[in-house]
Amino acid sequence: MKNNVKICGLKTIEAVEAALAGGASHIGFIFFEKSPRNVSPTEAAILRKTVAGRAKIVAVTVNAGFDRLDEIVEIVAPDILQLHGNETPERAEEIKARYGLSIMKAFAIRTLDDMQAANQYSGTADMLLFDAKPPKGSELPGGNGVSFDWSLLTKFKSKSPIMLSGGLNKENIIEAISIARPAGIDISSGVEIKPGVKDIRLISQFLSKLNNYEY
Repeated sequence: MKNNVKICGLKTIEAVEAALAGGASHIGFIFFEKSPRNVSPTEAAILRKTVAGRAKIVAVTVNAGFDRLDEIVEIVAPDILQLHGNETPERAEEIKARYGLSIMKAFAIRTLDDMQAANQYSGTADMLLFDAKPPKGSELPGGNGVSFDWSLLTKFKSKSPIMLSGGLNKENIIEAISIARPAGIDISSGVEIKPGVKDIRLISQFLSKLNNYEY
């Protein structure tokens, strides 16, 4: 598990260094203006220098157009494009063909049917990210600190590896992976002291828990 853990929504060198020191395999930068974790491509490019060669760089976008994606890919040079909006399978395929990058497609999960819809992206998405459906009134597709029923994953046969997200923290992470048995873990709000502000100690504690657990 420690080889497939993404710390997402990082905005500072200190947070990036803490994630890398703890063994995070993926570092996520969010390009969505409504998010408190939003960074500009230029800001992410500066942080990228610390990450390069030590972890995969994930650019998180929400229904971004090609102009925006062109800018992110040119300036940040990510390893993976995470599509966290309502991008269709056809749109995901267009994006993958245009940039030749790995695609991670995020899904808002409440029911098993929500999971089944994800298999439409097999062959295009290199990884599926299962997050909880946002609370009513939230403008954020992810990073809301809420979880879904992890046991649903025991009933779902995926054609692609799954990264689990949504409401994870150092208190519940072992229970979550024991039940869901995902291929990877994604966390953002669970290592923050307030939205958009990462806590170095929480990042270290969370990763330490994962590093000491195997299944």
